[in-house]
Amino acid sequence: MPPRRQKLRNGTWVIPGTGERTRRQFTLRYPHLDGPGDDDGMRSFAEGGTVKDKARNVLHNTRVAAGNLWSWLNSPKGRGTIKCSIAYLLASMGTFWQPAARFLGPMDGKHIVATISVYFHPARSAGSQMEAVAIAVVAVCYAMFIGTLSMATSVLFGSVLDMVELSYALVLIIFIGGGLGFVGWVKQKLNNPLVSVGASIASIGIITIVTKENSVHTGVFTNQKIIQSLKILLMATTISTLVNLLIWPVSARLALRKSMRSASTSLGEMLSMIASGFLSGAEEDFTSSSFTKASATYASNLSQMNKNARESKYEYYFLGQERIYRQDKAVVKSMENLAQSLGGLRSAANTQFELLKEVSNGPPSAHSAVSPTTNVFSPIFGRSLSATLKSGSNRFGSLGAIDEAPDERSDREDDQAKDGPPTLSASTSSLRTPPDIFELFIARLGPSMKSLVHTMAEMLKEPPFGAPGSPININDQFKQSLADAISLYNQARGNALEEIYKTIELGRTRSESVQADFEEVAAACGHFSFSLLSFADEMQIYLDTLDDLRDATEANKRTWKWLMFWKHIKLPSKVKEEDPEQLSLLKPVRRLRQSKLPKGIPDAMKNRRGTVGWDQAPQGEGIWDHFVRATSRNLLKFFRFLARDDIRFGLKVGIGATLYAMFAFIPQTRPIYAHWRGEWGLLSFMIVCSMTVGASNATGLARFTGTIMGAAFVLVNWWISNGNAVALAFLGWAVAFGAFYIMVDRGNAPFGRFILLSYNVSSLYAYSLTQQVDDDDDDEGGIHPIIGSIAYHRVVAVSVGIIWGLIICRLIWPMPARQKFKEGLAVLYLQMGLIWKRGPLAILLRNDTAATSYMKMGEQAAMQRYAAHLQTLRVAANNEYELRGPFPFEAYGRIMASTQRALDAFHAMSLVTQKHGRLSPGEKALLYYTAEERAQLCARICHVFQVLASSVMLEYPLTDAIPSVMVVRDKLLGKIFRFRKEHNHEHEHKTEEVDDGGKGPSTTTTTSSATNGNGNGNINANIDWDGGKAKVPKLDDVTVEEPDYALLYAYALVTGQLAKELKTMEKEIESLFGRLDEDALLLQ
Repeated sequence: MPPRRQKLRNGTWVIPGTGERTRRQFTLRYPHLDGPGDDDGMRSFAEGGTVKDKARNVLHNTRVAAGNLWSWLNSPKGRGTIKCSIAYLLASMGTFWQPAARFLGPMDGKHIVATISVYFHPARSAGSQMEAVAIAVVAVCYAMFIGTLSMATSVLFGSVLDMVELSYALVLIIFIGGGLGFVGWVKQKLNNPLVSVGASIASIGIITIVTKENSVHTGVFTNQKIIQSLKILLMATTISTLVNLLIWPVSARLALRKSMRSASTSLGEMLSMIASGFLSGAEEDFTSSSFTKASATYASNLSQMNKNARESKYEYYFLGQERIYRQDKAVVKSMENLAQSLGGLRSAANTQFELLKEVSNGPPSAHSAVSPTTNVFSPIFGRSLSATLKSGSNRFGSLGAIDEAPDERSDREDDQAKDGPPTLSASTSSLRTPPDIFELFIARLGPSMKSLVHTMAEMLKEPPFGAPGSPININDQFKQSLADAISLYNQARGNALEEIYKTIELGRTRSESVQADFEEVAAACGHFSFSLLSFADEMQIYLDTLDDLRDATEANKRTWKWLMFWKHIKLPSKVKEEDPEQLSLLKPVRRLRQSKLPKGIPDAMKNRRGTVGWDQAPQGEGIWDHFVRATSRNLLKFFRFLARDDIRFGLKVGIGATLYAMFAFIPQTRPIYAHWRGEWGLLSFMIVCSMTVGASNATGLARFTGTIMGAAFVLVNWWISNGNAVALAFLGWAVAFGAFYIMVDRGNAPFGRFILLSYNVSSLYAYSLTQQVDDDDDDEGGIHPIIGSIAYHRVVAVSVGIIWGLIICRLIWPMPARQKFKEGLAVLYLQMGLIWKRGPLAILLRNDTAATSYMKMGEQAAMQRYAAHLQTLRVAANNEYELRGPFPFEAYGRIMASTQRALDAFHAMSLVTQKHGRLSPGEKALLYYTAEERAQLCARICHVFQVLASSVMLEYPLTDAIPSVMVVRDKLLGKIFRFRKEHNHEHEHKTEEVDDGGKGPSTTTTTSSATNGNGNGNINANIDWDGGKAKVPKLDDVTVEEPDYALLYAYALVTGQLAKELKTMEKEIESLFGRLDEDALLLQ
């Protein structure tokens, strides 16, 4: 029978706005997250029994549908869709309205205005629109530059020097291969969606001028197309910008402030729900619909906040408010740190749940007590420790939830406060199981923990962010209220932990395994309380950044220092050589400079491969030997440069474009190229050609499907309108509305964009033919266009371009997303192993003067971004089709989920070491005493990471000889228990000596054994944890208190969580590649 649930009393909490201390009733629950149960949904016709009921249901459904439509039209996505369709309608006037058509000139290509309006649509913020216009200008100018140089080359070599074939070859190799190859390289290197669409605009300009127009082929220099392109750019960007700024304008600065308010509220809700779940002792709270909803809202708010922060930069810089932007960015960074601390808090709560779950699931055979003669280093005892109590009573099979107390009168609370905290139903001496320790901890610290969480949540629920330019209304009392709340919590935390350790001390008569499990659960409670304290520290930093933002807003000093570009140029400095053990494989890089792919195997490892032969070969003293050695290394360095993924991709795009475009320069094939509109096939090749095969497959499928749908809309609209400009404009707007709905509302931008592009090059182009433009269009009907032939030619051209792109991506330096994913995952595991090998606790001995972390600055963020890139690669790999079968998407998804939890454990351990402060003498003695076991544990974890990395990289099966992390962890726990036993024995001897008037026995033997650990007098001689700067203290020189054990137990808890995730990864990898046993025959 489960125990009666405890009622959690209210503690004193600080009202954030006034600083007043109160015991008023409150709750951490958020019932509104469960969603209202209203009757606003659609009703089924089957619900009505009569005709009147059915008619009432029809009326109700009509009202609901109208209300939903009205709500969507007033939503940001609905307004964005309307804005984009209006911009497209205005841009199509460049073809349908005669004054605009005459402004663009007599040449064809006027539909490019609508094309640019599709690429750079106005459903974006003002800051993003500035970026889009700048990219469009750069793209068109680059296309004009390449076009001008190609015409100049054709005139020089074709007309003046009469070397036509040479001029064609130069144009193909330099301006098609080099120009388009550079476009592909930029698109891959910057990895920006707007840069990608800008690359498509530049490709359209280059392909049209160089391959379609006759100027390059005839060796005649003309500027008509260049002038028309500039006019097209001017008209398209003007239309898009005016629609963006005049119709429902969106400010990125205002959107940033709104997302910051939403993120702050979400953080407060998540904090309350995590603390409430921990206090209730019910893991189901973390899997409830309300918690899932809060987590999804919180994640979307954080991603939207980062997006708005990047876009607001252009607005702030344009207005000269660079300082406000930097402070806004600091607030966003502080919120990200709060989110990371919240992840550590949730990880600590999960650790507690896992311990309690293992207690309830323990085998009955382990309930027997352990005799005093049990060897604490034996595997049997180790397994009993890792299961975290397999010797408790069955009467506490599971921990009952602790309810919040009902409303109480203030006078009763005051009386209760005077009487002191209530005692447990059972005395502390009767605590028999680890859940009893947990209930004791909650009873003592629960009210203060709940009060601190409520105080911080109330602060987060009152975000001070107003509209840009408005003052930051932060309450000056917040910082003092938070400091008071932390002080109350620290006092209660210290008392609670002291009482827990005293309770454990009273139970010395328990068996060693039971005592160990009590201590481990107590350490888990301390770990959660410490994680909450870390979140409170981050809250103080967050309030400081709010003060800085308020000061910058009040100053309102405008500067345009970003225009002084020469001050931002930094000369490259020589990089210092680092210790190989401190080697960083994942370099933190700026977001706008990131590649689409993780780099995979780092350069340092590749360089080592290439130079090991020369390094070990004897160096001759002759000139020829020096020449061969230097030349070989320089050639290797050059070929290594060409072998880089981004360089290979640029070369691949250039080679494919050159081979495709050469048919436009061969006299025998040029008519075929012109008849089937080969320029659109070349553009399709540029769009489809992606870094990985999987991404190319996905883009090619979307391009082909969108082209078919666009051509179908062309045929239907032309048949309905019969070529009438007004009807075509209206029908084109209808098509654009649907396409932009797909792009803006549904988030599938490539698919919707391809529908409209196919529609443009057929419908608008066909109407322009009726206006007698200068074009060789007799094969498609001339002034009486054959719409079926026009659409058919475009579909064939696009299909050929897609097929050509897939062929190039597959045959020339293929980059399978599967291979890049495996390489990236292997490197991530290697990096994690190297970081853990440094020793999370050893760093505290090396840097005893100040708190520090075993992770260098930026490594945590770099690994998180790397893991996010791997998720993108996993999605791309799912689109690759190979003969050996589909990509195991779900299995690798579980591996990545486990990897993410391991990264959270890394961060949790980093918080423990970073916030710990100076070591006490007792903690130092413990760390020195367990140095050998901790070194073995770090090496074992690094070893397992390396084994998993090798298996993933090579796709080799694992063996059943992978060393277990838990065995070494249990050995570490056993060493701690042995230290405690010997220390208590020493303490008892000292007590007897004092009682006997100083005539007690000597303790030199105990000191010697404590220093050695396993009887090895030189265990610290081979382990240089502190660089030889510190002297190992003797046990009889220090006093070890119970709280000194908390640091090592927190390390053991995090290590246990990490070992669990490593085991999960091992099982998943084994399910993918199998496992070798000793009977496997490999030599064939």
